[in-house]
Amino acid sequence: MLNTTHTHEAEWGSLITQTAQGDQSALATLYDRTSPRVYGLIFKILGNREAAEEVTLDVYTQVWRQAHTFDETRGTPGGWLMMLARTRAIDRFRAGFAERGKFDDLEVASFFSSDGPTPDQEIEGQQRQQAVRQAMGMLSSDQREAIALGYFYGLSQSEIADKLGLPLGTVKTRMRLGMIKLRELLAPQKEELVS
Repeated sequence: MLNTTHTHEAEWGSLITQTAQGDQSALATLYDRTSPRVYGLIFKILGNREAAEEVTLDVYTQVWRQAHTFDETRGTPGGWLMMLARTRAIDRFRAGFAERGKFDDLEVASFFSSDGPTPDQEIEGQQRQQAVRQAMGMLSSDQREAIALGYFYGLSQSEIADKLGLPLGTVKTRMRLGMIKLRELLAPQKEELVS
């Protein structure tokens, strides 16, 4: 299995190098070999087939433009592709969330039944969400990325390490330090809600 993975990575690295030299057929072959994996990650983040297909095409457009920036000393070809896919998918998710956020509150309100949360509980929940968003914004980008992949997208620490092309210990440290900082940042909010 390891040899197969190594063979794939070597082939992908070669295709990225050829793409950087302007070889369109190398890009097409790279797409054929890797797009199911890239699409799978993007679909997992976005949960929408049409959006995932669009973002997958965006990733390979970016590969065409930026293949020359790939550096094998900083990670594997697969890790680089997954990083591009993850970044583009999260950007798309955030953009979609910002758009949806303008309308969701009114649409969602119509589905509340009388045994649902009270307006006070809704406000409290929104305050908690806002506090978490603000606290996440205060983490380092490395910590925020690891926590988002783990807690919001359901990836295990091993999967995160694989996707980012990092050692498992690095991912665990980023998540642990990020969670400690989040607890510190959210402690005042918790006290405020209790009082």
